[in-house]
Amino acid sequence: MIDVFAHVLPPKFLAQMLQIDSNVLEKNSWMKNPLLTDIDKRLATMQPNQQEILSMVNLNPEDFVDGDQAATLCEAANEELQQIASNSTSSFPAVVAMLPMNNIAEAMAIIDSQVINNPLVAGVQLFTRAIGKEITDESFSPLFAKMAESGKPIWLHPVFDKRKSDNNLTFSWEYEQTLAMNQIVTKNFFTKYPGLKIIVHHAGAMVPYFARRIFYIQGEARYEAFKHFYVDTAVLGNSKAIEMAVDFFGEDHVLFGTDTPLGIKPNGPTSVIKQSLDQSNLTSIQKEKIFTGNWQQLIQRIK
Repeated sequence: MIDVFAHVLPPKFLAQMLQIDSNVLEKNSWMKNPLLTDIDKRLATMQPNQQEILSMVNLNPEDFVDGDQAATLCEAANEELQQIASNSTSSFPAVVAMLPMNNIAEAMAIIDSQVINNPLVAGVQLFTRAIGKEITDESFSPLFAKMAESGKPIWLHPVFDKRKSDNNLTFSWEYEQTLAMNQIVTKNFFTKYPGLKIIVHHAGAMVPYFARRIFYIQGEARYEAFKHFYVDTAVLGNSKAIEMAVDFFGEDHVLFGTDTPLGIKPNGPTSVIKQSLDQSNLTSIQKEKIFTGNWQQLIQRIK
């Protein structure tokens, strides 16, 4: 069982961010979860056959500091992530790198130095918006081109659009995720950047449910383009939602991912999401692909 969307907030990185803004945890109370930072406690909650691909929570340096400092923080955070994985490779076989989105030149350099030829770093994490721009803004295009060329995936995680006054965790992130996917499709990123791989959180958000609306309003070509995304199973235990994701994106493009340790207290949603998969109407072959096979195939193609 390989969880491709598992979050951490490593202690050294957190300490650095608290020096910059001492109220950062008060502003993001859900980040106070001890399993994000205490790796020994985290390991103690994991099942014997459970592995996690570690990515940072959305505490992004570019939201707090200038481009040079953001790059330094991201590089150090990526090193800390790798050290955590190196100390427990049987539990954490790979990590996902951070990038400073207010310093694209240094972000490209980080991909070169810390990602491309590093077997411990599976890819990079981007967010649906960065520094007040949509993720498909032209200034970010070099990152998509670089990652498509590398063959390694981009993890796409939602964040709030700060222009909106009614943001909430239940619905806003799913809307922002869907909107970013739509922007990627309408700007023809999968054609423009051949080989681009994007792993989307929360089972593709609204896309599977509104698939036929996409088909009839946007047309067959864009409908098919949405199927290029890979998605996870982080819907907090909804068997039918996972089945819809498989129906739309295909059984080869759905990966086990939970958002752990967030979503369900105290230890995260892993057991609930596993149970929802076990109880779904998917075949045993489809379940095996989701739990482990699709990730292994994705990594094999990178190699």
